[in-house]
Amino acid sequence: MDNSLQDALKPLRDKIDQIDRDILDLLNQRAQTAIDVGRVKYEHQADSAVLKPEREAQVIRRLQELNRYGTFTETGVRAVWAEIISVCRGLEKGLTVAYLGPEGSFSEQAAMEFYGHSVQALPCPSFDEVFRAVEAGQADVGMVPVENSTEGAVNRTLDLFLNSTVRVHGVRSIPIRHCLMSQHGTMDGVKSIMAHPQALAQCQKWLSQHHPTLEIVPAASNSEAARHAAQDESVAAIAGETAAVFWNLGLVASGIQDDANNKTRFLAIGNIETAPSGRDQTSLIFAVPNRVGAVYEMISPFARNGVSMTRFESRPARTGQWEYYFYVDVLGHCSDENVARALEELKQQSAFFKILGSYPMQ
Repeated sequence: MDNSLQDALKPLRDKIDQIDRDILDLLNQRAQTAIDVGRVKYEHQADSAVLKPEREAQVIRRLQELNRYGTFTETGVRAVWAEIISVCRGLEKGLTVAYLGPEGSFSEQAAMEFYGHSVQALPCPSFDEVFRAVEAGQADVGMVPVENSTEGAVNRTLDLFLNSTVRVHGVRSIPIRHCLMSQHGTMDGVKSIMAHPQALAQCQKWLSQHHPTLEIVPAASNSEAARHAAQDESVAAIAGETAAVFWNLGLVASGIQDDANNKTRFLAIGNIETAPSGRDQTSLIFAVPNRVGAVYEMISPFARNGVSMTRFESRPARTGQWEYYFYVDVLGHCSDENVARALEELKQQSAFFKILGSYPMQ
């Protein structure tokens, strides 16, 4: 580097160093204030919960609004403050987060994006175990996939919500970019490809075109498939790049999902009642009596009260009588006047009715 360039860069680098010192000082002030909040709560015997999804959503939205014409991106604001809030939350009280493991799964990515990395991770072998860990208090919260843009609903998650006591308190959608990986980063000696059934379905066309003769093996999770591939050179796995790094695997091909815009929506679960944040949605389940026009009668309260539905999904009730449960998302918090009226009307007419939770929109 020539002297003139060094001379030109030095004042800018000095300015960055000073800004970093100022940021660090402010971060320490914020952290101390978080500790003071915990002390005040304790002294006044107030609600000791450290996770307030509505408050965290409001903080980030306000900063994004203030930054509307700034150089720092909206996504960057969300990512940076999610971590700042996570660290400060951890100083007040630790948070244990359950998700489908092992390490390197998309569920882990969604959990860390939502709660930040200053948490105690609890990888679980199945969706059932994520729910059980939260219900039993082994984990404070959990993260589960509910819907994929290519393959639709994650049915096991929907079924578990039926009888679970957990509440939904947040949502996170992440892009799903599948990669094929093996020990050596090639397909030499590979006899089978392993992945979660959802991932296999999302990459079906690519697999049929490039590796039609290899055995396809379902796994409990993509990261579990990556773990198998790390132990067996005859196995290739489909998973995210994070899993390849964690399990020290080489990438054979990247972005093999059939839909380039493939995304999965995850729900944050726990025993938390979330207050209104100003921009919320509510998830619920209901079943209707088996009669003509019943479904129309059930959804009409939403129209009468000006409540918009953003999702409508059905699942068989498994009674053998061709009955269904309906999973619905509506805009607004369950305490909003118009939403509350619509839900009360629906409850009075339903054979089964359950609010899964109201929570801030992403």
